Amino acid sequence: MELPAVNLKAIILVHWLLTVWGCMSHVLPASYAWGNFSVLAVGIWAIVQRDSLDAIIVFLTGLQLTVLTDIIHISVFYHPASHLGAVNRFSIGMAIFSLLLKPVSCYLVYRMYQERGGEYTFNIGVIRAGRDRGTYEPIDQQEAPAQWPDSSKTAQQPY
Repeated sequence: MELPAVNLKAIILVHWLLTVWGCMSHVLPASYAWGNFSVLAVGIWAIVQRDSLDAIIVFLTGLQLTVLTDIIHISVFYHPASHLGAVNRFSIGMAIFSLLLKPVSCYLVYRMYQERGGEYTFNIGVIRAGRDRGTYEPIDQQEAPAQWPDSSKTAQQPY
């Protein structure tokens, strides 16, 4: 099953909106906002430089790290026993929804990374994940033709 092509701008817009809504109350600390908005800024870099593998892989890595930091922020600062107001519940709900949506976004961004020509290889000793480049032959580097005739070959004299 092929997933539809999702624009990087749409991913950033959705996560920006969910992060803004997640920061509406004082339940989550400022580090939640700083972490998520800085990763979204890297995502804007990935939009601006469409051919850059560095921009898209840094954005992907940042998204993966914010999954971890969002879990820590929500688990440490959310107290279900306390009576939260409607704004606080909405804010935490949007932060949780953003967290649940990030693995899907990571997958889509990884597909964009592959479309840009990136390849992720993971090597541990004899175990190797990724494409096998052992039989790779570059086609852009051809042997240069000799400028002078080979003197070892004697020219045949016409009869």
